[in-house]
Amino acid sequence: MKVKVLFSALGTLLILFIVVPIFRMVIAVDPVDLAKTAVEKEVLGSVLLTLRASLWATLAAFCLGIPLAFVLARSHFFGKKIIEGLIDIPVIIPHTAAGIALLMVWGRHSLFTRWTGISVVGTEIAISLAMFFVSVPFLINSAKEAFKLIDERFEKTAISLGASPWKAFTSVSLPMAKKAVISGGIMMWARGISEFGAVVVLAYHPMTAPVLIFERFQNFGLKYAVPVTVLLIIISLVVFTLLRILEDRQ
Repeated sequence: MKVKVLFSALGTLLILFIVVPIFRMVIAVDPVDLAKTAVEKEVLGSVLLTLRASLWATLAAFCLGIPLAFVLARSHFFGKKIIEGLIDIPVIIPHTAAGIALLMVWGRHSLFTRWTGISVVGTEIAISLAMFFVSVPFLINSAKEAFKLIDERFEKTAISLGASPWKAFTSVSLPMAKKAVISGGIMMWARGISEFGAVVVLAYHPMTAPVLIFERFQNFGLKYAVPVTVLLIIISLVVFTLLRILEDRQ
């Protein structure tokens, strides 16, 4: 019982550390200013762009990251630890450095642009690429750990009963890992929404919500930056609370 009390007290301190700054910022905003900000075309456009671009990045990660997570969970090969380390690099390096690295590949003077004549810099595609790069480790690592916990005998049994390896994966492994995969996807989407450093290097315009907040703070100060911040927090809180509720019901 004493341990529970101690842990509850420590947990309360952590929650207060998170909640107090957010609560202080929310109550500092004039409701009239928040209402005006909520109907500004520039603000709404940036928030929707942020949510949408991060969603595209997350959907792409489901297609590319989950198969990789399954391979890493089920296979043992030379260099596996190196690959796992490489996957974690986007979490470790400064995100402005990540943006510069992406610019070297996707920028206007990169080999990709020279060969194809296509420049993605300053587009929604560039924003999604930046969000994908910095947030995909959350999905891959979450899915990988879930697949590791699934006994391979379930898959082998399905195959012995006539299922193809693909059918065994989609009907046995993936459903059993569904909760962790969805949770990883939510974390990836959330991380993409908050990304600033890589996005601002690769695509300052069109402005995502974090970039817009930075620009207003830099040019006009707290009075104009805080309402946009609070609006993004409210929208994100509503969206991710609903997603967590749906996740628990599943």
